[in-house]
Amino acid sequence: MRGEYKVPGGKLVAVDVEAEDGRLTQAFVSGDFFLEPDEALEDINGALLGMPTTSSVAELAQAIEQRLSPETQMIGFNPEAVGIAVRRSLGHATDWSDHTFDVIGPVTMDPRMHVALDEVMAAELARGEINPSLRIWDWDQPLVVIGSFQSYKNEIDDEGRERHGINVVRRITGGGAMFMEPGNCVTYSLIAPVSLVEGLSFERSYEFLDQWVMGALKELGVNARYIPLNDIASDKGKIAGAAQRRVTGGVVVHHVTMAYDIDADKMLEVLRIGREKMSDKGTRSANKRVDPLRSQTQLPRDQILSSFLAHFESLYETKRRGYSDEELARAKELVETKFSSEEWTKRIP
Repeated sequence: MRGEYKVPGGKLVAVDVEAEDGRLTQAFVSGDFFLEPDEALEDINGALLGMPTTSSVAELAQAIEQRLSPETQMIGFNPEAVGIAVRRSLGHATDWSDHTFDVIGPVTMDPRMHVALDEVMAAELARGEINPSLRIWDWDQPLVVIGSFQSYKNEIDDEGRERHGINVVRRITGGGAMFMEPGNCVTYSLIAPVSLVEGLSFERSYEFLDQWVMGALKELGVNARYIPLNDIASDKGKIAGAAQRRVTGGVVVHHVTMAYDIDADKMLEVLRIGREKMSDKGTRSANKRVDPLRSQTQLPRDQILSSFLAHFESLYETKRRGYSDEELARAKELVETKFSSEEWTKRIP
């Protein structure tokens, strides 16, 4: 049985194992990493022998750490990476190649529908009714989407919101507020089984799930990097923020919003917290915009969306589809009963 794990920003780790009576009887670690001294590889293999096949990534990593001498240098990988590869070899964790992803391109609709579709499709995946999916948001009206745990009154200036005719919805994932007007952002949701990030900390899972988009940005000439916990930035500043939630049924909902061409002045009139975050960045003067994707790529937004989808499809097994009538009906019901309600939107006043 073989498992592989590519460390974000690092090297590939592969593990071939055999097991009997619930314990590892053979383990051979390989990869394009660097390891000093050379003999330490035997210690890593030896540390895995006899470990229960139910061992967690943390338990496997601990066994390796206890076996290695303090002078050992693991370059491009670490004990956790070996543990993840072992878990994958045993079928407890999955890789991108183990799944076929549905890809749904941009469909313009009420932005609250997109918030609801995250919940609808996560439930469908948990029930085994659909494949994991990548979908692009597109919307027909302005909206502020606040994180699941944010305070409404701390985030939103109601006077500014009403003046600009912008509604607010609370999403199911954590993180910060998204200021969304038609055409000003690039937003996508990735809905996948938790097995894909099994053994990864929340911090590492953010970067892992966005590896593909880092490659897509590179193709567009943007030298992007991940800044823990959940920001994507280039040498010219922040490009995007991610949010994530692991929901009942073994599903992770992960989404990213990238600034394409945002009216910063309007945003600062609507978002209270935005004023504090941006007050030291010289963006409060008139007519300022937040436009890293537009300015750094010099491309129209539609072309960026097409490039992102093409890059994802070049990496993984995918199939294109649209939203089903049932998905849209369920999402519409959730918009009416939950995401448009004061009780949900202001559940944290």
